Amino acid sequence: MSLFPPNSGENDLYISRADPDNPLGTHAAFSFELEGKVWPTVEHYFQGMKFTDEIRQEQVRMAATPMQARNLGRKRHKSLRPDWKRVRETIMTRAVYTRCCTYPHLAQELLDTGDRNIVENSNFDYFWGCGRDRRGDNRYGEVLMKVRGKLAEERKAS
Repeated sequence: MSLFPPNSGENDLYISRADPDNPLGTHAAFSFELEGKVWPTVEHYFQGMKFTDEIRQEQVRMAATPMQARNLGRKRHKSLRPDWKRVRETIMTRAVYTRCCTYPHLAQELLDTGDRNIVENSNFDYFWGCGRDRRGDNRYGEVLMKVRGKLAEERKAS
């Protein structure tokens, strides 16, 4: 019997983006500046950017916890940006990259994953995670690996 989930390799690194203790997750408490504002977490920024309405964005940004920000972002109002599905990965990538540039030790932690396949271990999310059957899109893992590649290129060039 294998120790690894189906469709995974021994080189896979499983993370939970909602784990506040995981520095690679969206709930990790590392604030950063984007869009002229300081965002408490990647989750706050990601959820806030779902809206075109400044008031809704600010409500999300000021949420006391990443989970509250997530819940506010899940409330569908008229102000949900119409291009959300098209830009959501770019928004997530921008947030993760900016956080890594703000905190060099986080960039190093991501670089230290080497060439491992990073998998967002969510049983229920088939877009950002791998899903229960490991057939999900794993877009958050892909974002992390894309940022890791960019950081590695920048480090090599300097």
